Amino acid sequence: MAKDCSFDVVSEFDKQELLNAVDQVKRDISSRFDLKDSNSTVELEGDKSITITTSDEMKLRNIYDILQSKFAKRNLSIRILDPQPIESALGGNVRRVYNLRKGLTQELAKKIVADIKDSKKKVQASIQGDQVRVSGKDKDDLQEIIRLLRANEDKYDYPLQFTNYR
Repeated sequence: MAKDCSFDVVSEFDKQELLNAVDQVKRDISSRFDLKDSNSTVELEGDKSITITTSDEMKLRNIYDILQSKFAKRNLSIRILDPQPIESALGGNVRRVYNLRKGLTQELAKKIVADIKDSKKKVQASIQGDQVRVSGKDKDDLQEIIRLLRANEDKYDYPLQFTNYR
């Protein structure tokens, strides 16, 4: 009897790499000439959100660009950031909160399962909390599903990782 193979589709990020990226952004802000005296701050609130506060929207965009480059250097996907609207803060400053996306939402998990079923491969997909388990008899089919999901990753707007491949 053939043994079932499986893998999990998840959306996670490395907390330590995130902390390192935010610390590097803080260091860059304190050393960059255009941001030095702007009272700009970048705060990481646990693993829930990143808040950027600065004097105007142009500096906010500059800090976001720095954050993007630090994410890229640390192999963090920029898709984990869910930008909220720009708000006014005390003293004429502006603030923007970026919620951190972790785990698959139910809607996204349903979309992934539907795409897997539409592929007509002989695999089963099931939603397990904030991840999707894909199992099947043939490892080649599972690898095809991984390729399919990687190709459609832009459609999902979440970074996808594949874990527990057995």
